[in-house]
Amino acid sequence: MATSMHKLSARNSKNRLWLVLLIGCMLASLDTVKAQERTVRETVAAAAAASTPGEQREIILTLKAKPSPEAVKWLEKWKEGGIFLQKGEGDLVTPVLLTGDADRDGGYATLRVSDNSPLLGSDGKAIRINPKEVEFADTDSGLRRAMKEVSDLAALANPDTVKRIRAIQDSAIGQKQEKLPSLLLLKSIEKDPGALHALDEAIAIIQLRSPVVAERIGACTKLGEMSSIPASDTIKTILTEAVAAKDTATIIAAKKALIAIDAHISRINAVGTAFRGLSLGSVLLVVAIGLAITFGLMGIINMAHGELIAVGAYTTYVIQNIFATGLKLSPLGFSISIPGMGLSGSGLAMYFAVAIPASFIIAALVGVLLERSVIQFLYKRPLESLLATWGISLVLQQILKFIFGSNNVQVTSPAWLSGNWTVNDIVFGWNRVFVISFAVLIIVITWLVLNKTSLGLLIRAVMQNRNMAACMGIRTERVNTMTFAFGCGLAGLAGAFLSQIGNVGPQMGQLYIVDSFMTVVVGGVGNIMGTVISALGIGVADQTLQQYLGNPVIGKILVLGAIILFLQWRPAGLFVTRSRSLD
Repeated sequence: MATSMHKLSARNSKNRLWLVLLIGCMLASLDTVKAQERTVRETVAAAAAASTPGEQREIILTLKAKPSPEAVKWLEKWKEGGIFLQKGEGDLVTPVLLTGDADRDGGYATLRVSDNSPLLGSDGKAIRINPKEVEFADTDSGLRRAMKEVSDLAALANPDTVKRIRAIQDSAIGQKQEKLPSLLLLKSIEKDPGALHALDEAIAIIQLRSPVVAERIGACTKLGEMSSIPASDTIKTILTEAVAAKDTATIIAAKKALIAIDAHISRINAVGTAFRGLSLGSVLLVVAIGLAITFGLMGIINMAHGELIAVGAYTTYVIQNIFATGLKLSPLGFSISIPGMGLSGSGLAMYFAVAIPASFIIAALVGVLLERSVIQFLYKRPLESLLATWGISLVLQQILKFIFGSNNVQVTSPAWLSGNWTVNDIVFGWNRVFVISFAVLIIVITWLVLNKTSLGLLIRAVMQNRNMAACMGIRTERVNTMTFAFGCGLAGLAGAFLSQIGNVGPQMGQLYIVDSFMTVVVGGVGNIMGTVISALGIGVADQTLQQYLGNPVIGKILVLGAIILFLQWRPAGLFVTRSRSLD
């Protein structure tokens, strides 16, 4: 027992020691920050009080030894006319700041720039200054250049990596040789790989203007190895000048660099085109997968599929407003107010996680209503189903207009769908990555439902031979309803995603209905895997043609023409669905 108590006491003592050390480190860090701020203020005060612009410039340039955001803040305050010069006895000048509210005479309380203490007179009372009666610290072009040198160097030392990299990249603009020492100094202490890459690039771009031929050639070689796209135009300019000067060595190095950069750009375009094609195919797939159920498996030509997409999109819009400040609607002159939760930030961004299942459920319920009221009387009557669902689509559009108005509404994407990843100069948008992942998830869920559940078994049985399934005791009417609702729910899911990449309106689904049918027919009516391959193939082909032809309209015409020729060759699509049905 004594041993256990001794161990516990030792452990507690060790924990207290670590706590004391942590507090000590925090206090030391705080003291360091305060000391640095005090040094900056004293330097700025000394510079402002200096008698000549040359002395002011020399004092300001001493801040380059330890650049900091604090120095930038005070220099900006100086340039904006926020520092005033209070003259005392003899030639004594005290730089001060004005603070507080003005008194009757327009005077303000004063604080010394050097230490933030109140400025006192000989009688010990605080001095108040009218800014109209006192000279402020002025600047000239030479002093502003010195301030800019300090500010640029401070930006290069910014603790925020993103801001530091941006400052490094900006430092290459103008290719000024005087910036090289600062960049080389920073490179010797920089640890971040991204910042080091930006430093190498900026240094090489500046060295392209070096009077030394060997440095210019080395810079061209370095930029070629880095496949630096920002340096492409600069290298072309250097090449033109080298040709005029008949500088053979520089010409060869510049041409090699441009060849390497052009090859890199070609690779970026190829990968980017494939990614955009994959994402476009995923959009087509998300939109068409519900139609592959209702049209492919059930044989219902559902022209209202686009309106069910709009139902899912409007569901997302309503949930977004519920998470925010609420929503006011005026259908047919009646005022309806939906209260909001008043969330913001990450809480508001979670609306989309709720909107995804909600859009499926609402669209599925609308599908149940349509199937029970109209569709159940139109099985095996394709022409009548086409006309009826076309009429339903017009009715649904008008209902959406009555409720939400004719104008489009905006759905704000959550932060986790608004950014992008950049890999080797290739931009991967988060929303496009999401739609690809979303499409994969939908396909997996659909395949599991159709092949690994009792509902899927019933759906396949009824779709292959409805009469035989009825004879086996399967309630075909219920299966029909559930199948149609499932397909409509998938259309609602498509609407939820499409709300993130465009505006939401009553007719938004009409933009996708033709592409949806085209995707399902090319893949093979009733074949889910064929729909997947068709959507991805059409998406990649469309983006590839647009990339290389440079004209979206011609690209789409060629894709449509290819589809028509393909269907002439294989009218049943890529994969023919085989059935034992005799009708």
